[in-house]
Amino acid sequence: MIYRFTIISDEVDDFIREIQIDPEATFYDFHKAILKSVNYTDDQMTSFFTCDDDWEKEKEITLEPMDEDSETDNWVMKETHISELVEDEKQKMIYIFDYLTERCFFIELSEIITGKDMKGAKCTKKEGEAPKQVIDFEETGTDKGSLDLDENFYGDQDFDMDEFDKEGFDIGENGNPYEEDK
Repeated sequence: MIYRFTIISDEVDDFIREIQIDPEATFYDFHKAILKSVNYTDDQMTSFFTCDDDWEKEKEITLEPMDEDSETDNWVMKETHISELVEDEKQKMIYIFDYLTERCFFIELSEIITGKDMKGAKCTKKEGEAPKQVIDFEETGTDKGSLDLDENFYGDQDFDMDEFDKEGFDIGENGNPYEEDK
């Protein structure tokens, strides 16, 4: 049996990778195949998350063992076979490759190929350039002290401090911040 996963990014429209892998391979094998397919280095914290149909995170599979005292299950990439947590076509996962900004790939099990076997993993489709592995905040132009904090910074030139109480809440007509507008 072979699992064929489709991988996309919300950062790059034409980015697609398809990876075929043995379901008995570990999530670590899958992690290495993803890194190789996008030419990323293996020096960042990463995690897989199984997801529901709405991409809500469920189980986390970490690169390194985490809190062993936890009452929840700890899934580690090197110890967890893909087939333990992924078994149905269209099952969704997220692969976080940049923990600092929670940038990720969206993964779907697009096909289960029966009657064939393979060892390891293979990238079978490669379209588009992968997003940068990590964001260099110095390149984004956010130099310290370059923010323009003029009177329009808060979006309203006609800002009247008297309309707010000492905590910054709108005090309304009668001085009651909880009074609804009529």
